[in-house]
Amino acid sequence: MCDLNRSKIPSVFRLSVSAAKGMKKQNVKRVTVTLKGIEGDAHAGTIRAVSLLPYESFGKLAHHRLNLSPGDFGENITTFGMDCKELCVGTKMALGDTVVIEVVQIGKDCHNDCMIKQTVGDCIMPREGLFARVIAGGELNEGDSIRIIE
Repeated sequence: MCDLNRSKIPSVFRLSVSAAKGMKKQNVKRVTVTLKGIEGDAHAGTIRAVSLLPYESFGKLAHHRLNLSPGDFGENITTFGMDCKELCVGTKMALGDTVVIEVVQIGKDCHNDCMIKQTVGDCIMPREGLFARVIAGGELNEGDSIRIIE
């Protein structure tokens, strides 16, 4: 059973997309989410169509040679106020007014070419990244709320 901390109001901090896999994603203010994933993103159409990472995790890899920003880990949605480590596979979330996603994977193997891992010696995506499929699409904006669906 998941132990979810309800004392925070989670939100979408940044949205990021990239047309190619394995690249840093570019920040955008708004995205369109379809059942395949985020329009214009290389991971649309895969089982891990949408990726999430908490903004709070970025500080765990502070390094003088690295200035990390949302999208640098390849995440589509940088969350704020949500501890993704408390979520389980199968957790459903409502994002904004219409988007609904379901967590299908927690973490992933970090590829050998990961610049962050090469520079710092570590990467948080394998431990704290979430991957989800889309259940309901719509428009999603920076600042939109994130709600756990019971």
